[in-house]
Amino acid sequence: MKDTRTSPPPFVIPAMSTPAVREFKFTQQDFDRVKKLIYDYAGIALNDSKHDMVYGRLAKRLRAHGFGTFQEYLVLLEKGDEAEWEAFINSLTTNLTSFFRETHHFPVLLEHLKANRSVGTQHIWCSAASTGEEPWSLAITAAEAFDSLRPPVKIIATDLDTSVLKIAQAGMYSADKVDKLTPQQLGRFFNKRADGHYEIKAELREMMTFRRQNLIDPLWSVRGPFDAMFCRNVMIYFDRATQLKILERFAPLLRPNGLLFVGHSENLYHAAHLFKLRGKTVYELEKPR
Repeated sequence: MKDTRTSPPPFVIPAMSTPAVREFKFTQQDFDRVKKLIYDYAGIALNDSKHDMVYGRLAKRLRAHGFGTFQEYLVLLEKGDEAEWEAFINSLTTNLTSFFRETHHFPVLLEHLKANRSVGTQHIWCSAASTGEEPWSLAITAAEAFDSLRPPVKIIATDLDTSVLKIAQAGMYSADKVDKLTPQQLGRFFNKRADGHYEIKAELREMMTFRRQNLIDPLWSVRGPFDAMFCRNVMIYFDRATQLKILERFAPLLRPNGLLFVGHSENLYHAAHLFKLRGKTVYELEKPR
């Protein structure tokens, strides 16, 4: 009698996956040189988990120059090529932002501006402007605080990355970038273009100045005093020593009743002699001058 039972399928050993072959050799020594360069220039502390990210972003720069090795590229930087330094920093900085990100800060700012309306023109520094969503959110908040498109407020918006500053200064955003704003805000503070993009109105532009600023430069182009300072999700890129140096320079620029806003994952415990917590990630001077 014929055996009609089905035989079990043969056991197959799965093929071993092979790691992707990189276009360029990128050694630990290369990575360490990159870490030192960006730390010395911008104070940014890269940890070893960023190895693949650094390779992916800088490989584009090697292709742009026609280099075959990271050594060639790093020598170019070490020689001080200014244009490439700008591209290097722009490649390695991360710009995650949105309109009214960390929403709890903006009602605090609005009430602060209202409470100080008698002082005349108020000044705000946004020290990590990125592609502009944050400083334009500050401008909208100022306009709402004074119920005017031309409030007595001046904002200076700075960033290390020149490429994002150009986007910020253009003040033009696709529909998906402004989808969290109310229809009233869109109608009041933006012009809708024929291509569907939204452009910041000219009146709001009058209160804004954009400028490149490296926070570890020995000299800053910004001058206080400021009624409010936003430095959100910036300190996480620095080690504690660099953070403290920057905070020591922030303190004299803040008015006695001014506010410093930081990111949701940041705290200033190590600078308790300079700033004290006023609210959720909102600080004021420990000893007002």
